[in-house]
Amino acid sequence: MAKIRVTLVKSKIGSTKRQKRTLQALGLRKINSIVEHEATPQILGMVKKVSHLITVKEV
Repeated sequence: MAKIRVTLVKSKIGSTKRQKRTLQALGLRKINSIVEHEATPQILGMVKKVSHLITVKEV
């Protein structure tokens, strides 16, 4: 399974409550925080929902 590196690049202020909870579930707390996850269908779905706030790189 591939790994992805997710970085929060925009503020979550002004986002919906659902998007904020998705970022929290991904482990992204502050701007420029970076987390690595396995590229499972569940994680990729979460990434797609907040794609306008994050950047994703394949590791």
